[in-house]
Parts: sequence; C-alpha cells; structure tokens
Amino acid sequence: MKLKPLHDRVIIKRLPEEEKTAGGLYIPDSAKERPMRGTVVAAGPGSEKVKMQVKKGDLVLFAKYAGTEFKMDAEECVIMRQEEILAVIEK
Repeated sequence: MKLKPLHDRVIIKRLPEEEKTAGGLYIPDSAKERPMRGTVVAAGPGSEKVKMQVKKGDLVLFAKYAGTEFKMDAEECVIMRQEEILAVIEK
C-alpha cells in the first residue's frame, strides 16, 4: 500500500520495541512501552504558511499519544501533523 500524506502531515514507521534492558534483562510483552521514535516514511508538501522540516528517512521523536495509529504492510505506523514531532534525531 502506498499513502501520500496531505498538507503538513507525516507518516512515521515506529521503531521495533526493545527486547531487553541495558542490564540484559528481557522485557515481557505486558511491560513493554510503545516506542516514541520512528522513521519518516512519507511527508506531505507543506503549505505557504508551513514549511516542511522533516523528510523521508529522518529519525524522529514524538509524544506518546501523538497522531493516529494504523498498520501499513503489517508495520505499525503513525500519521501526524509535523507540529506533533518533538525532534529530529541526528546520527
């Protein structure tokens, strides 16, 4: 499936959940938190008033309850307005 976001909306694919802690303990499914990081899959064109600051491939940080969740090709994704993105994570 191919989606093209409109205006200042962005489609983000969530990063996989952590399987274990930094100390090496495995995290059970019931205790896992949804990742609040993801990769931009597609970004809308923006508008005259809103210039897009993210692009396809950017690694971003977003709020826990931001956007609308959906599945695309069996992958967990979120669609949200650019203003809901908190930061771009630079590598």
